Amino acid sequence: MLPSRPKAVLISLLASYLLSALLLFILTLVLYRLKLKESQITPAVYALYVISCLAGGLLCGKALRTRRFFWGLLTGMLYFLALLAASVLLRHGQMPELTRMLPVLACCAAGGMIGGILS
Repeated sequence: MLPSRPKAVLISLLASYLLSALLLFILTLVLYRLKLKESQITPAVYALYVISCLAGGLLCGKALRTRRFFWGLLTGMLYFLALLAASVLLRHGQMPELTRMLPVLACCAAGGMIGGILS
């Protein structure tokens, strides 16, 4: 029996967030040991977004089995919206700059879509 759509999306988002937490922890250990510069950190964070959304899209696509491209994209977009909401809350209501939001949106959407396609 297939899970309900909202349940599948929520489970895939939860898995994405847990994977992100694990990868962020590993990234902090690597940064601490290697003492990298900020310019070297940004690509690693973008890769983290892609990997997390790819995993979420993969899980959601496998669970729902139909329109996997769409469900992967939705998972990536919801992941991005949660990041955006957290950013706005941490910045006391100020929106981040558009030039910083668009690459993150692209990484999350692409990762989710690719995950959905590969499922």
